[in-house]
Amino acid sequence: MPEQPFEPGRAIAGTGAGGAMDLATTEAETLERAPGGPLGTGPADRPRSLRSDAWRDLRRNPVFIVSALVILFLVVISLWPSLIASGSPLQCDLAKAQEGSQPGAPFGYDGQGCNVYTRTVYGARTSVTVGVCATLGVALLGSVLGGLAGFFGGFWDSILSRITDVFFAIPVVLGGLVLLSVVTSNTVWPVIGFMVLLGWPQISRIARGSVITAKQNDYVQAARALGASHSRILLRHIAPNAVAPVIVVATIALGTFIALEATLSYLGVGLKPPSVSWGIDISAASPYVRNAPHALLWPSGALALTVLAFIMLGDAVRDALDPKLR
Repeated sequence: MPEQPFEPGRAIAGTGAGGAMDLATTEAETLERAPGGPLGTGPADRPRSLRSDAWRDLRRNPVFIVSALVILFLVVISLWPSLIASGSPLQCDLAKAQEGSQPGAPFGYDGQGCNVYTRTVYGARTSVTVGVCATLGVALLGSVLGGLAGFFGGFWDSILSRITDVFFAIPVVLGGLVLLSVVTSNTVWPVIGFMVLLGWPQISRIARGSVITAKQNDYVQAARALGASHSRILLRHIAPNAVAPVIVVATIALGTFIALEATLSYLGVGLKPPSVSWGIDISAASPYVRNAPHALLWPSGALALTVLAFIMLGDAVRDALDPKLR
């Protein structure tokens, strides 16, 4: 085949049969620039991270979308409950005690004549505050202690493991009855402190195992061989790759802490009146469950929906962050 003279604006591309074909320069550039083209410059060939893959999976997961919308709604009404509820949750009228649904009180009134709808809306603030603050405290304390024990190992790892076993042996509800029964404060902070005190061992074990697994990887050994300090290795190389299991467990635990606060308040050792809490309302409505079941139904339903939303969110995050499920 005679050699063709070079012409600007044209390119030669080989065919599958060993021949050649002319392509316009624009067509050759299109092949090179297309996703997955010869030069691999398209978006499909860009490096992908676990964070980007997880976010893509979460956006396509209906469980995550529904649970996130429910949680967003709870956060909004916790910050601004007056947007959907008028009046004070402490304003009660005994003349309306145990009455059913009526204008201005779609959920009816409880045994003390308080508006169940208003108290249910304002009760979300307490539950979200306790759940978020307790989760942050548990995640921070457990991650630091477990991460340091897993990274350094040896004597300190053994000591932390024994301390963790001691805290695991304490029943949570029994511990709450003993510790909170002597507290006279009527704020949420004693309850949050109790949850952090007994909740960190689980996160600590998760963080310890993740750090032990991560520090055996080649990139950590390479950083150590190059003379990187312990703090740099732990913060720059190990922590970003060991934090995913902690996030998953903490998200699920948030719903558990909300249920625990309601349980302790129901038993009379958590929050106490005049604080507004779903646990307090459930406890107050229990004696009137036959005559006024609505007073028990609505705060119980709000509590169950909130806990379920956080558990569903945790399950969705776990599925997105676990590479084994891909």
